[in-house]
Amino acid sequence: MKKLVASLIIGLAFSAAQAADIGVVDIEKLVQSSAYLKQQQQAFQQSVKPQTTQIEQLQKDLSALQQTAQTNTKLSDAEKQKMSAEFETKARKLETLQQEVQSKAQTSMQATQKTFETRVKTVAEQLRQENKLDAVLNKTAVLAIDSKYDLTDKMLQKVNAIK
Repeated sequence: MKKLVASLIIGLAFSAAQAADIGVVDIEKLVQSSAYLKQQQQAFQQSVKPQTTQIEQLQKDLSALQQTAQTNTKLSDAEKQKMSAEFETKARKLETLQQEVQSKAQTSMQATQKTFETRVKTVAEQLRQENKLDAVLNKTAVLAIDSKYDLTDKMLQKVNAIK
């Protein structure tokens, strides 16, 4: 038993002596500073601009209809029915447009995230090989590390260079 414990201690000491060479990347900073993600966000905003304009107009129309119905107490039953039907039609259209924009946003976000993740992994592997590292880790997964192992700026430069 003593021999087993001694050999385990020697083995642990030997493995500690051969510590892995690692680099770290601040993923949060990478996401915030990514030219690709900013460009994708702008492209998405432009693509849904017509729908968001319609949504804003429908919201104003619904608010105006509701205001008219509440303040104008002298409406006939036919006028009330007409306003109610118009309100319901616009409300359904608003809901449909909101769902379309939400669906488009989700699809766009998933595609952008997948592409960005692929780019980050590709660049991480390049940096790992160029710097002869055993691993590149997310900086938030490391409790403490010397700043000389931080590859965030290099990664950001390479990720932004990908077209």
